[in-house]
Amino acid sequence: MAAAAETAAAAAYASLKLHITPEKFYVEACDDGAEDVLAIDRVSTEVTLTVKKDVPPSAVTRPIYGILGTIRLVAGTYLIVITKKKKVGEIFSHAIWKATDFDILSYKKTMLHLTDIQLQDNKVFLSMLNHVLSVDGFYFSTTYDLTHTLQRLANTSPEFQEMSLLERADPRFVWNGHLLREFAAQPEIHRFATPVMHGFITMHSCSINGKCFDWLLISRRSCFRAGVRYYVRGIDSEGHAANFVETEQIVHYKGSKASFVQTRGSIPFFWSQRPNLKYKPKPQISKSVNHMDGFQRHFDSQIISYGKQMIVNLVNQKGSEKPLEQTFAKMVNSMANGMVRYVAFDFHKECSRMRWDRLQILMDQLAEQQDEFSYFLVDSDGKIVTQQEGIFRSNCMDCLDRTNVIQSLLARRSLQAQLQRLGVLHVGQRIEEQADFEKIYKNAWADNANACAKQYAGTGALKTDYTRTGKRTQWGLIMDGWNSLIRYYKNNFSDGFRQDAIDLFLGNYSVDEVEPASPLHVKKDWKFLAD
Repeated sequence: MAAAAETAAAAAYASLKLHITPEKFYVEACDDGAEDVLAIDRVSTEVTLTVKKDVPPSAVTRPIYGILGTIRLVAGTYLIVITKKKKVGEIFSHAIWKATDFDILSYKKTMLHLTDIQLQDNKVFLSMLNHVLSVDGFYFSTTYDLTHTLQRLANTSPEFQEMSLLERADPRFVWNGHLLREFAAQPEIHRFATPVMHGFITMHSCSINGKCFDWLLISRRSCFRAGVRYYVRGIDSEGHAANFVETEQIVHYKGSKASFVQTRGSIPFFWSQRPNLKYKPKPQISKSVNHMDGFQRHFDSQIISYGKQMIVNLVNQKGSEKPLEQTFAKMVNSMANGMVRYVAFDFHKECSRMRWDRLQILMDQLAEQQDEFSYFLVDSDGKIVTQQEGIFRSNCMDCLDRTNVIQSLLARRSLQAQLQRLGVLHVGQRIEEQADFEKIYKNAWADNANACAKQYAGTGALKTDYTRTGKRTQWGLIMDGWNSLIRYYKNNFSDGFRQDAIDLFLGNYSVDEVEPASPLHVKKDWKFLAD
């Protein structure tokens, strides 16, 4: 099972020291029994393994908590390291950390080789990297594979279990995959490489009826077609959807583990909503491309990863969102794949004038499908009892606020069934009646909404008053107005920079040291080159 699937062979070094000399960076592994030292040549950029006695006593030494990777900017190569971490908790006795501070170290000892323009460009690129690293939500573990769901981990081969964390990680969720590409090519140094995911993790020790269990929520943000609201919508030619997030809810009770997985992602055909000074730019469906090709690729890969697909489309069925709903429905019909079903629910219309009780209409509509999909459950002996056979793929326009509300309701319904099956809840008892747990549950899902929203839209989520309290409040409406205003400002005046920064970090755009014409000086909008 998942815990058994973690072997020492897969672990990355947890305790590291960075020794800096003018010629080299030395990264020393300080785990018990570790002898390895990584030597990075600051001139040739070559990376080799050496031993402790090769580190000169004159080196400047400091502790670090992981190597994020390397990147080339105008001034040459830089090493990015994790300098601070905070413990989030433990998953099956494996420590999970949030990386809270980073350092970007230049291989070059001087900037004298740069012109004033290059120096300025290099500063801009550095500020882009610092911006991406300042967005909350980078998580890692040196002993546990955070990129995979429990179900994926339970269905692996012995060969998989012997792989390093870097080799076995799901590339969709490794945000420093591009930065570690040179490490990936050298298996002997994999233990120095820490895959880092971006998203949200929370874990709580809970008690219902005097029975203690661990409850966890993990949201993994995809780094394919990553970006910010309005700049990145729809899909790319590979079928990767914008703002794609896999959310897994886990329960651990007396050795038994249960998991329920959902996904969210932008409406999967070619459309855009380019920022202009209007409060809500009109979405445009591309007329010049074959939508079906990318659409099919998207769902083929989703079916391989998750099984059957139940699309829950929450956009408005009138106004500027209407054509998106109609096109989505039409394309599911044309694809005629029995593994993909579609339901549309006009969230804003149904719940207008604060009638949030009407969400029950949708939950009743999805109940049979949810029972059929089930959830993943493994008992304390490691025997798989049930597998999750399909997934709810929810979307609204941003896949943030409306989507999060629905996901939290579906996850609660699944949790109800799991806790009854595990014997935590008595027959006839409902989660909603367990006041202490309900508070933890609602706040965690609202925190998840906020994290996903800050990463995509640059502000906290809307509608979290409902997620936190089960009621829509006047104060919540005021806060929504404030957050919408900040989103409006960011969309128009700072999101271009944020998008460029993400593209640089993920390797969608790479800096050429010898190329004098930096894209920063080209009048064309290079934010859209990664489309």
